Amino acid sequence: MNKNILTTQKEFYRTQATRSTDFRKSQLKKLKRVLKENESRMYEAIYLDFKKSEFDTYSSELALIYAEINDALNNLDYWSRTKRVGTNLLNFPAQSYIIPEPLGSCLVLGAWNYPYMLSINPAVAALAAGCTVVLKPSELPKNTSRVIAEMINDNFDIGFFHVIEGGVEETTELINQKWDKIFFTGSVPVGKIIYQSAAKNLVPVTLELGGKSPAIVDETCNMAMSVKRLVWGKFMNSGQTCISPDYVLVHKSVADQFVEQTIKEIEKSAYSFDNCNLVQIINQKNLNRLKAMIDPKRVVHGGEVNEQERYISPTVMFPCSYDDVAMQEEIFGPILPVIIYEDLDAAIQEINKREKPLAAYVFTKSKRVRKKVLSEISFGGGGVNETIMHIANSNLPHGGVGHSGLGTYHGEHGFRAFTHYKSIIDKPTWFELSLKYFPQTPFKLKIVKQIFRIK
Repeated sequence: MNKNILTTQKEFYRTQATRSTDFRKSQLKKLKRVLKENESRMYEAIYLDFKKSEFDTYSSELALIYAEINDALNNLDYWSRTKRVGTNLLNFPAQSYIIPEPLGSCLVLGAWNYPYMLSINPAVAALAAGCTVVLKPSELPKNTSRVIAEMINDNFDIGFFHVIEGGVEETTELINQKWDKIFFTGSVPVGKIIYQSAAKNLVPVTLELGGKSPAIVDETCNMAMSVKRLVWGKFMNSGQTCISPDYVLVHKSVADQFVEQTIKEIEKSAYSFDNCNLVQIINQKNLNRLKAMIDPKRVVHGGEVNEQERYISPTVMFPCSYDDVAMQEEIFGPILPVIIYEDLDAAIQEINKREKPLAAYVFTKSKRVRKKVLSEISFGGGGVNETIMHIANSNLPHGGVGHSGLGTYHGEHGFRAFTHYKSIIDKPTWFELSLKYFPQTPFKLKIVKQIFRIK
């Protein structure tokens, strides 16, 4: 069945229908209309899966999808135009230009933690680029997966945009097929499997993965605002955010103040299901994994676990060390380890001993510290005196580096992720230099050397 869908999509792509920017824009407008018509269903489904509120669902998912669609609609003609570039002397007389063309039939594998945004936004980028798309949402939030499938499959041609539901078996079958592009959001171990499968067919991939994203808080920071933004970024979606600050490094001179202010901010925010600012842990497996990370000896706030409700209260552990269980893998939950540092160089060295993270954050008033952190730590993206919000700017590419991912998207960067840029040299026939033709002579060699001379 799944192989037949790929065949159907390739046949649809060969009709050339998606080459038209008018067609692409009409389909993006339809997608936006379908989403708006089904908002209430989407709110109900995600609440059943996570107990996620309407406010959080709109602000952290639907609003970003609408923004991505609007950005594509407003800029698609510009992104898709043939671009003239300069022509070198060796090719005189000629014109040179670059033609953006869609890669073809693409597979998008969505993630469970933001099941709407992380499934639909990559698909928007692919559709804008003129590709056909098969979307496979994560099976873990089953209600949202079902709604996505019904919305898309009831409104779009199977050859153009289609959703396939299922688990590991369906995903395995899909990734072993010869797509023109695979886009995956999820964990590093699964990303490796997808990369290996894609390599067998020379299928290009974009991998949006994760990692232990650090936050550095130095002694010059605005403590109240720094903590406010850190707490919000950490416990948003109960910490189940790929660019969430995973742990905090705090300068020794302000460590106690930071912890005290963090506890106050958590209490002020009154995180609970009833207040609609906390969501459930996705499943029992992840709940058990997170429970094992909580060290009662280090807990200074929170630590409560309710297995029946899949609930973990916002938890702060202090002081922590790099040897703690919570520091051995990405947390992806509402647990915040706080580590004291004295020397910034040593702190940066510790971060750089680990795999490159998807995000990093620094809270400081010092231009020197800001420059040092941004230049000496390799990471996907991040912020100075802010968390998370860089993802809300479509002008900024979102993606990882090293183990945290491969490739970027958002806005034009998403369009580029699903586009091949075809290079063309266009020559008239009224004149031709004889340099490249036989016979080869010393005089011709002299001219060639002059043309290629590097001053």
